[in-house]
Amino acid sequence: MTEATRIFHNPRCSKSRQTLELLQQKGVEPEIIRYLETPPTEQELLHILELLGCEPRELMRTKESEYKEQNLDNPELTRHQLVQAMVNTPKLIERPIVLANGKAAIGRPPEHVLDIL
Repeated sequence: MTEATRIFHNPRCSKSRQTLELLQQKGVEPEIIRYLETPPTEQELLHILELLGCEPRELMRTKESEYKEQNLDNPELTRHQLVQAMVNTPKLIERPIVLANGKAAIGRPPEHVLDIL
């Protein structure tokens, strides 16, 4: 059995809304995870990073005020500390993230998610 398509979604984000709409136009009804209300766990984030093949900072919204306030640009911070910052402050997580067919994609632009369907 294949796992359900999931989207880490922020309904206030236009790219997130566009990505969800694109999935639905393709006949995909994903499980919607409003990650600001239900943040991913550290294990989930590590899994997403592995699927994306990227490091924590590549998944972070570096222009958010919380990024600067928490000094997350400090090169001495460990991978664990960066992932923990995203768990504790989910607003820092780039959006939207779609998981499907054992793969992950960031919907920026929304069409990127079509590659994993």
